[in-house]
Amino acid sequence: MYFLTILLFSYFQVSQQIQNATADGREILSNPILTPVQGTLEVMLNQNVSLSCHSDSGSPPLKYTLFKASQKVSTLNKTDLMPALFNLTINSASDVGEYKCKVENEIHGGKYSTSLNFMLKEPLSKPVLHSPTSQVKKGQNATLSCLSEKGNLPITYTFFKGKQSISRPVKMQKKEAAVTFVLINSCSDLGTYKCRAQNNFHNTTKYSNSFNFILAEESCDSQPWIIFLGLILLAFVIGFALAIRFFIIPSCKTEKSTSAVSSTGLPLTDKVEESENYVTYTEIKPIQKRECAVFSVSRREDEKEKRESPTIYSQVVVRDGIQAGPLHSLE
Repeated sequence: MYFLTILLFSYFQVSQQIQNATADGREILSNPILTPVQGTLEVMLNQNVSLSCHSDSGSPPLKYTLFKASQKVSTLNKTDLMPALFNLTINSASDVGEYKCKVENEIHGGKYSTSLNFMLKEPLSKPVLHSPTSQVKKGQNATLSCLSEKGNLPITYTFFKGKQSISRPVKMQKKEAAVTFVLINSCSDLGTYKCRAQNNFHNTTKYSNSFNFILAEESCDSQPWIIFLGLILLAFVIGFALAIRFFIIPSCKTEKSTSAVSSTGLPLTDKVEESENYVTYTEIKPIQKRECAVFSVSRREDEKEKRESPTIYSQVVVRDGIQAGPLHSLE
């Protein structure tokens, strides 16, 4: 039994050696290994990348072919056992996908490697904040959507009103817009709104454009102006009333008190000072010609003695310097 076991083990080793060699002593091809030279499968647009395809065993010359999915990309012939290097440029998202390589020689028809998938590292684009309608009514639930068209997933979106967050962060695993709802109760709810997009590509953060709603049934901007104009009108009415009370009415009373004029053009005095034996004369307007000024003198009767107080006469001086004669009593 022991010798039978040794015999079977020896047979297995011989069979493996036979599989690895041909009748003329040349090795059979092994499956090639496809690896990225840069060490990572994350690439960016317009980036140059290299893929290495190498078969550990096999007799040269060897023919290497690179495929993207089922489409042939490039072919290299090697006369030694050094790896074949394929250089690529990632010009667009269509250049990212499944790659594999094939090796063949004169003895074997060809063997394939396992597949590699590149992942495009796309910089995050500025998100766009959008609403189906910009005009809203009070009590309406308005919709806001935020989307970055470019950028590696997942992308996390947050909505803001001014500098204050109005939603929890929304992580999107697909290139779809994040959505939130805003209840419009007053003019202060109309804006300004923004959204923020973030992903893991260098911890990139981008902010959207600003967005403001418009209230359909009335204008919020006109209310402050209406109040302001109302205050100006009220101040004008109060000022006009005060002007009438303190300026116009007293002026009218003064004009009435001085409107009575004598036939000679001289103003008359209706009230006389009550000091005994004295009278008060009104101001005499300038006289242009030589003529006498006639004016009235009031006379007060002494209540105690029941007699008339004497009348005091005066003289009038004319402007040109010529003195008029004494005035006669008008009694």
